[in-house]
Amino acid sequence: MALLSQQLQRFLLTNSSSSSGFTASKGTIYKIKTKMNPCCSSVAINTASSSLAGVAGIRWGSVKFQGRREEMEDDVLVKSDGLSGFSFAAVFDGHAGFSSVEFLREELYNECASALLDGLVLSDRDFNTMKTALEKAFQKADAKLLDWLASMDKDDGSGSTATAIFIGNEMLVVSHVGDSNVVLSRNGKPEILTNPHRPYGRNKVSLQEIRRVREAGGWIVDGRICGDISISRAFGDIRFKTKKNEMLEKGVEEGRWTQKFISRIRFKDDLVTAVPDIYQVSLGPDAEFILLASDGLWDYMNSSEAVNLVRNQLQRHGDVQLACEALAQTALDRRSQDNISIVIADLGRTDWRNLPQRQNFAYELGQAFTTIAIVSMGIWMSYQFSF
Repeated sequence: MALLSQQLQRFLLTNSSSSSGFTASKGTIYKIKTKMNPCCSSVAINTASSSLAGVAGIRWGSVKFQGRREEMEDDVLVKSDGLSGFSFAAVFDGHAGFSSVEFLREELYNECASALLDGLVLSDRDFNTMKTALEKAFQKADAKLLDWLASMDKDDGSGSTATAIFIGNEMLVVSHVGDSNVVLSRNGKPEILTNPHRPYGRNKVSLQEIRRVREAGGWIVDGRICGDISISRAFGDIRFKTKKNEMLEKGVEEGRWTQKFISRIRFKDDLVTAVPDIYQVSLGPDAEFILLASDGLWDYMNSSEAVNLVRNQLQRHGDVQLACEALAQTALDRRSQDNISIVIADLGRTDWRNLPQRQNFAYELGQAFTTIAIVSMGIWMSYQFSF
């Protein structure tokens, strides 16, 4: 768990508002695990028992792997209580440095807790009130981050996505900025709850993001805003918000575009935004677990594969933490080139040991046909080369 830099500590102390710092509950034990491979590390968040204070029955597992990246820019946070019976978890996926993640890790939770009146807004279950509160919290956290980045002695172009979940009272609330993803397993069937905010692709969300960027005065080259960043919603990234004109001038100096080109640019809004998408989901008796992970997992594994792997792990040994680690290791085995961060919340409703071993017939059939095709091709090639 990264320690706060001295400059960040000073900034938070001198700019503290009504949102006070949060201390982890005594029932939460943080264990740091490191592996011999210097490119791979994990943080395991375990609890003293399977029943967490605040939300009984939920068992948490989390992991973050550096993978093949030169730097670790991801982080995770789990708060098992402190929100009037709701638990909180978040995944942060940083870019261009770790500074923004370091700032947001606690600050975003504090702003959410304040805006949600320490969970009372969640308890009322009114979607519009929750949506307004969480939008305010995310944008306030981003404004504080931008002020801090601007106060740095040297330019800091870092940024971070953040996807947060709140669980309690038979309800899941998601507040989502960026390209991490949340999947809910219902009786083994994945329910994808979020969409990545990326300025490329032909799906509805991507087209909306592309249109928003262009209406703000920006442009997109090869799926990147101003030919630079491939994410359209994030915290930080000051050059696309309060320092857009400075970004243009720097581009001229670097030869990326001409003075004539930037003279025609008229910015009307931020090109990258921290306004979140908000989702409210009723859980029900068929809800098994919630899986929140960065794109380092989802770029190499689809939701069905991830849910099947976690279910198989839990049926085998019931350990959520081991399931988390196995999921991350599978992404690494598939040559994931990104940091990988995962949080799993087992809702405690499933008797994994006595659950019938139900195979996904379509998946197994597809695997069988693939195996037959490969073997048949090998036999055919052997036959051809024998002549």
